[in-house]
Amino acid sequence: MPTLQVKIINKSSNALPEYATTGSSGMDIRTSIEAPQTLKPLERALLPTGLFIELPQGFEAQVRPRSGLAIKQGITCLNTPGTIDADYRGEIKVILINLSQEEQVIQPGDRIAQLVIQSVEQIQWIQVEEIADTVRSAGGFGHTGKQ
Repeated sequence: MPTLQVKIINKSSNALPEYATTGSSGMDIRTSIEAPQTLKPLERALLPTGLFIELPQGFEAQVRPRSGLAIKQGITCLNTPGTIDADYRGEIKVILINLSQEEQVIQPGDRIAQLVIQSVEQIQWIQVEEIADTVRSAGGFGHTGKQ
């Protein structure tokens, strides 16, 4: 299976992100903070990772929550999935929010999110007066009822 090569600068003291298993879609990314950071209930914070990447054109990186962090501590990512465009060269940062009722502490080097690399297509709009009908048509937001 071909492997996409992506350039990365790591200014943190953490190891490079890596896949935990051969079937993993995402790589855990860690925070690059110098001291523990406490998140109060419903508080959000922008946490640095120390990572800078150069994606090839036609790809994006998606920042997604970690399920363990969500279920164990009530911490998730806002703006999910966060999109890192191919032409972005700044530091990858993660917006976390504490949805629990207790203060939660983020430690230096904690795994705070997953990074998934995806191919993307750019499109060209064709403005028309009508579009094809389907069985579903305009039905949405629960129109099929409970199963």
